[in-house]
Amino acid sequence: MKSFYHYLMKYRHPKPKDELSKFANDAYLDHAFPKTTDRYDELSSYLEMNGHYLQSMSVFDDAWDRYQNEILRRI
Repeated sequence: MKSFYHYLMKYRHPKPKDELSKFANDAYLDHAFPKTTDRYDELSSYLEMNGHYLQSMSVFDDAWDRYQNEILRRI
């Protein structure tokens, strides 16, 4: 199964046009980001403590909803 990080990387963009693209770019630059997990609680806890680059956790929640709809529901 594709990790959340791997899924998020499809939104990377050299000139981010929205918060999701900015989040993807920032997560890419965050070398401590939990790259292999697909667990909401682990990602949420990490971002609450280390996601200073997120304007709001709602950006993560939106990305997580997309991830669930596209990846997790296929299983």
